[in-house]
Parts: sequence; structure tokens; C-alpha cells
Amino acid sequence: MTTSERSRSVLRFASPQYFYPLAGKLAPWFAALAVVLTLAGLWLGFFVAPTDATQGEVYRVIFIHVPAAWMSMFIYLVMAFWSAVGLVMNTRLSFVMSQALAPTGAIFCFLALWTGALWGKPTWGAYWVWDARLTSQLLLLFLYFGFIALTRAIEDPRRADRAGAIIALVGAVNVPIIYFSVNWWNTLHQGASVSLTKAPSMAATMLAGMLVMAIAAWMYTIAVVLWRVRPMILERERHTEWVGTVLEKELQAVAANKGGRA
Repeated sequence: MTTSERSRSVLRFASPQYFYPLAGKLAPWFAALAVVLTLAGLWLGFFVAPTDATQGEVYRVIFIHVPAAWMSMFIYLVMAFWSAVGLVMNTRLSFVMSQALAPTGAIFCFLALWTGALWGKPTWGAYWVWDARLTSQLLLLFLYFGFIALTRAIEDPRRADRAGAIIALVGAVNVPIIYFSVNWWNTLHQGASVSLTKAPSMAATMLAGMLVMAIAAWMYTIAVVLWRVRPMILERERHTEWVGTVLEKELQAVAANKGGRA
């Protein structure tokens, strides 16, 4: 197979018709990995990692809080990427992927804020402060809500796609503000414990548990988005011949299962 043939073979999955069955096959595998890694990460974080000398046992919330915060920012950047691809290349699947990511990103963002509040009360003495990191993270949640609401409020799919893409691209400016806020301003939130430019400031088991939970969050995100994107593709492509064929086969499979049980 030549390079051009391999490229065409890969690029065909950018078509909703080919991506739909692929998503159905891959999603269960990513879901299984998410379950296994989550159990392993929680075991490392809550039973293996030592007690923190300063914060005591309450620090263990970071094994949920930090991966959730990381994912809330990264998912938004991925949304912005797919939005840019959709605007530049006018690919239908790109906009669908962006919209399928948004609810999961919003869940992680809310989880980061909620667990941060549980962490903040015993650590700072308050569930919430108008800190630069917390405020910009809250703004990210509103951006997610705005994206979801706008794309669902506009009936014309093309207009909804472009309006959502603009919000995703403009809102992406907030992500580096969240990440660097602890360096740019005098904030109550502590600095990063994990950095690419310096050694981690935590025990190896703590770092391992956090990284395993982060990977688990990624596996969960991929699985959920693949499952979510499938009905969205069917809705978008409902007037095409291939969707009619897919639905007919699924109805036949359901009927066969019912007949077998009877």
C-alpha cells in the first residue's frame, strides 16, 4: 500500500459514515480501561500514598480534583481545535466532535470546582474565595454552559456550528489564564505540584496515583464522547441512505434478540 493510499484509508474515518461504526467498536475498550485505571488510581491515592505532612488526610481530594481540573482545561482546548478544523475545512464531523466534548468538559469543570471547595474549607478556612484561579475556572464553566446552550438554541445546524465554534475559539483564551494565574497574580491557590520544567514536589506514590487518575479521566472522556457522538451523527445524517441502512440493521438485530428470548 502506497503512502497516498494509506492517507486516504485514514482520512476516510473523517467521514461520519465510517466514523460511526468505528466509534461503536472503540468505546467499550476505552470504557473498560477507564474503570480499571480509576480503581487503580483510587487505590494508590487513598490507600497507598502516604499522609501529607502539612495537610493531613484532606489532601487526598487532589486525586480527583487535579485530574478533573486538568481535563476541564484540556477538553476545552480540544473543543477549540475541532472548531477551528471545522471552520477551516468545513468538516461536519469536526463540529459534532466539539459539541460531543462539551458536556463532559462541563462535568469535569464542575467537579474541579466542587472538590476544590471541599479542599479549600479545611485548608484555607473557606469554601470559596474570589481568587484568580477559582474565578477563571468558574468562567470556564460558564463558557461550557454558554457553548452548550447556544448550539442547542439555534435550529439551523450550520449556524449553530459556527456560533459554537466562535465561542470555543474565543473562550480558549481563558485556559492559559487559568493555568498561569498562580504565577501572574498573588493568589491563595497553591502553585503547580507537577511541572514539565522541574521535578514534582510530591512523593512518587502520590504522583503515580494522580497520573493514573488523569489517564483514567482521559479514557472515560474518549469512551463517553464516542458513545455520545454516535446518535449525534445519526441525527445529522438522518436523510442519507447509509443511516437508513444502519437503522434497518439495528432494528433487525433487536427483533432477532426478542425472537430468541421468546
